[in-house]
Amino acid sequence: MTLVERGEELDLLDRLLAEAHEGRGHTVVVSGPVATGKSALLRAFAERAVDSGALALAAIAAPEESGVPLGVMDQLLYSAPLTDAQRAALPGLFAEPDAPATARALASMLFRVAEERPVALSVDDAHHADPASLACLFHLTRRQRGSRVTVALGHSGRPAPAAGRPGGFPQELLRLAHCHRVVTRPLSAAGVTALAERWLGPEAGEAVAADWRRMSGGNPLLLDGLLEDHRTAGRVPGGGAAGGAAAGDGLAQAVLALLWRNEPDVLRVAQGLAVLGDVKALDRLLDLDPVTVTRSLSGLEAGGLLGPDGFRHEVARSAVLMELDAVRRAALHRRAAELLQEAGRAPADLAAHLVAAGPVDEPWAVPALESGAAQAVAEGRVEAAVGYLKLARRLCQDAPGLARITLALVRVEWRINPGAPLPYLTELTEALHRGHLTGRDGLVLAKALLWHGRYDAARDVLVRVGAQGRATEPETLAELWTTRRWLRRSFPPFLDCVPADDSGQEPRPLSLSSDGRRLLAATTLDTVLSDGVSDQVVAEAEWILRHARLDDMAMDTVESALLALTYGDGASRAAPWCDGLIEDAAARQSPGRQAQLTAIRAEISFRQGDLPAAERHARQALSLVPANGWGVAIGAAPASLVTALTAMGRHDEAARQLGLPVPDAMLQSRYGLLYLQARGRHALATGRPDAALEDFRACGALMTDWDLDAPGLIAWRGDAAETYLQLGDPDEARRLLSEQLDRWGPRSGRVHGVALRQFAATHELRRRPPLLRKSADLLQEAGDRYELARALTDLARAYRDLGGLRRARLTARRAWSLALECRARPLAGLLGGEFGWRSEVTETPRDSTAATALSDAERRVAELAAQGHTNREIAKRLYVTVSTIEQHLTRIYRKLGVSSRGDLPSAITPLVGAGR
Repeated sequence: MTLVERGEELDLLDRLLAEAHEGRGHTVVVSGPVATGKSALLRAFAERAVDSGALALAAIAAPEESGVPLGVMDQLLYSAPLTDAQRAALPGLFAEPDAPATARALASMLFRVAEERPVALSVDDAHHADPASLACLFHLTRRQRGSRVTVALGHSGRPAPAAGRPGGFPQELLRLAHCHRVVTRPLSAAGVTALAERWLGPEAGEAVAADWRRMSGGNPLLLDGLLEDHRTAGRVPGGGAAGGAAAGDGLAQAVLALLWRNEPDVLRVAQGLAVLGDVKALDRLLDLDPVTVTRSLSGLEAGGLLGPDGFRHEVARSAVLMELDAVRRAALHRRAAELLQEAGRAPADLAAHLVAAGPVDEPWAVPALESGAAQAVAEGRVEAAVGYLKLARRLCQDAPGLARITLALVRVEWRINPGAPLPYLTELTEALHRGHLTGRDGLVLAKALLWHGRYDAARDVLVRVGAQGRATEPETLAELWTTRRWLRRSFPPFLDCVPADDSGQEPRPLSLSSDGRRLLAATTLDTVLSDGVSDQVVAEAEWILRHARLDDMAMDTVESALLALTYGDGASRAAPWCDGLIEDAAARQSPGRQAQLTAIRAEISFRQGDLPAAERHARQALSLVPANGWGVAIGAAPASLVTALTAMGRHDEAARQLGLPVPDAMLQSRYGLLYLQARGRHALATGRPDAALEDFRACGALMTDWDLDAPGLIAWRGDAAETYLQLGDPDEARRLLSEQLDRWGPRSGRVHGVALRQFAATHELRRRPPLLRKSADLLQEAGDRYELARALTDLARAYRDLGGLRRARLTARRAWSLALECRARPLAGLLGGEFGWRSEVTETPRDSTAATALSDAERRVAELAAQGHTNREIAKRLYVTVSTIEQHLTRIYRKLGVSSRGDLPSAITPLVGAGR
């Protein structure tokens, strides 16, 4: 290794070598924790001895040779320039290694050699030397003061002697006036920085130095491993070596090398600590005396492997665990669980040990695993919770307990992949019939069955729970009421399975309890779908989202609140809430929830007119969960994807998506409505109006039958009206739109604005501009850029046809700019063709820096800031605080490597471009 922070030690060795040339011999004992540079210092001593003109004789003691008499002395004398007579005498001396005369004779040989030329003896790992060699070295050092012999011994520093060795070595040596001690220690922070800069250069070295010091404690051997990992990461695409410290196999191998060079007890203590995670009861876990444990821990800490809180890096702990054979590791984990249970620790603390130990036939095991699973979910360790509950299922002996654990497992696995719990649904249904599940548990089961299209079983469960609910506790009654609202907006055909509350009093508690928020969220969405949006609805939805935490909140709560905003003209308000929840789900190892939220985000993006974002989110949602995990909800993300692709003119891609199989059961859910609308819009855009009309009318028939005819959800009449216009039947189109405007009126600005655009097309030319201007105003306020572009396009064409060419071109220019921004190729091409412009939509590279570095929320802020909006304007537009915008901008500047908002336009890869 490169010697760093060893200047004083090297100066001492140089001085001792110089004095040896003058006939004053010295001994130096180099001690310190394992792998802190003792061997490197001894090698430097030998090299400097040769440079000074001395004879360097070196030996390395090894534990496997500690029983070979005079093994170390044999190494030293092997290359010594002995006379023929001296070499001939060696066999006789080696035949009596323990005789005092042997020690005197061998030391005398070395003194004779030193008369001709100074001698520098070095013995590494002298604590492993055989007793006879130690006796010779002890004899030599006591008599070297007037000689030209310098001795350097590398020693562990541990005082405990082995049987048959001099009891005080090297302590007896250190009592001699001419014996010196050098203690090597891990490098300081400055030393690690100097070493890293020497290896990697100033900039790269400084970037990793702090992390290296933290992960290695300054131990040179561990630093070597980190250097190897750094270089390996640099050779792997995306390894990130340039961006910070990497820890992997290099560090792991260095940790094991360090431990194997220690005494066996030290390795055992490290393994016990890796299992237990705490020093308490470590002696009982390993059946070692406390003094040995304390001494071993001190050595590991002094050597840099341990910090104040245990292992300095998880890679180090994992490496130690992997070195244990499976049987021994399981036994230690079992013993650890028993010790923690005896100590009265919380049951959750035992769970990880129980899983690692395998089946443990103890009455406290199952409760500990259940408690551990609940805590793991709260901490975002979902996969760990799954492992705890699966083991609890294996150990549980009573049927009600097994049903309870299985339902908990379903709820946890759902967070990862809603398809994973499928094998348990039949078992849980049977458990419900046997009375092993509560009414509330039955409703959870029913929702899972509905999600996967098992409608007969779901209906049976809902009817059973609904019949029991009339005579149960208020909590179950409230849950039934909430379930009715959830069924109405997600699975309307099953609403009649759950009876309504006969009292007619439906509570709306505004409390911080999970049940209270679920109840309020269900009511809020129901109100939006029934009566439209209001200030109170928006306030209630945002209150729910403000208090939303995915660890303790049911998914349907946040979904209802997000959809209430989305379907109630609040897509721009819903977007930042949804982004935050997506990040929360990802941090909590919940890809299932992340996928559901991302599908909602795709729908939000489309209603904002952000077609590229709608495509991106829809594709991401579909990538997070396999197709069989989506159940009937498979219609949601593809609907947004197909609709966005259709609007962008990418009809072949949309057709391929529509060609993928979907379950027929989907058409008995809200997801089927979304899918029918998307398929109909694609058919209309590709010249198949009859097929489009069939889908739109089927959508309308289902919504009417389900008493869910809410244009805020799906304005099927408007879609059908556009189809009739294409078929040349403006009268039927006008009838449908009049009906929609009468039913919904101005309760939704977006729905009303789109309907007015469509309604204008059914009127004679001179009556269109007022309707289209009103449509554009409403859509501008609603924040739907794509629909606004469509309204402005129709307005520009109306102006042109009425002879107002200047006004037409100004309006068309604005519509064209919006179409380019939305990447709506057909619309941009239409405007370019009719008004004589060449237009081109530039695709954003999928691997562009801005696209990959910035989150969706940061991207929106960056785009608005690049357009010149102030922080306050951006905050108002995105419905967040100015402080939040400032924090976003700080992260944006760092990620994009810019210093001010003036640099943003050139730093962000353009989403759109145009040429004239």
